[in-house]
Amino acid sequence: MLLAVDVGNTQTHLGAFEGERLAEHWRFQTRSGATGDELAERIGGLLALSGMGLADVDAVCVSSVVPPLGTQYEQLTERYLDAECLTIGPGLKTGMPIRIDNPLEVGANRLVNSIAAYERFQSACVVVDFGTGINIDVVSAEGEYLGGAIGPGLEISLTALIDRAARITRIDLEAPETAIGRSSRAAIQSGFVFGFAGLIDGVVGRIEEELSEPRLLATGGLAHVVVPFTETIDEVDDMLTLKGLRLIHERNTPTAH
Repeated sequence: MLLAVDVGNTQTHLGAFEGERLAEHWRFQTRSGATGDELAERIGGLLALSGMGLADVDAVCVSSVVPPLGTQYEQLTERYLDAECLTIGPGLKTGMPIRIDNPLEVGANRLVNSIAAYERFQSACVVVDFGTGINIDVVSAEGEYLGGAIGPGLEISLTALIDRAARITRIDLEAPETAIGRSSRAAIQSGFVFGFAGLIDGVVGRIEEELSEPRLLATGGLAHVVVPFTETIDEVDDMLTLKGLRLIHERNTPTAH
């Protein structure tokens, strides 16, 4: 069983793959100071909920945007698993040329998403990832990573607003009923959901002027809230990053063809 681990700034997403099939997945809050022992306890508990255990894991593939945690997952694998840990970084076979000024600047999650999207479409594509930040990543028709755009995420923007505006309290972001909010809560829902939908459409529209007829795909925590109100994106795949990790692991396994 392959354990695919997507370590984001806010959440960690785990996926258990049996071959190409995603058997189960889980999410938990990312804590940058967590040790390998703590992570082993957390992951062992999640596996047990689905009738699995650490002994079932024979490979681990990790994408981490929190540098200290990449090392902790390697220590977890060495101490508790009869497995090898593949960490996304320079030197891995990805099958995707990186055509930006400094390839080392590409975040692991951005590259993994792009690989999964291109594998799916086999054509020019754009991935919008709704995470702590909003990452918009672009792949050419030839399967080259071309770059993209980065903006603030919804949750971090809401936190900033709450911190600076004394009368605004935290709410769960949901689909607004109307554009004209008749309460503070409704006004925030409108401003954030419709506002970020407009942001996505604006950036993607400009990208489409530079890239011929790309396929469009969204992923990430709040994609399902915003995407229905965009005019450019009509598909969401919450498992995209996990699928990309499986592909990269496959391409770096000696028995893979």
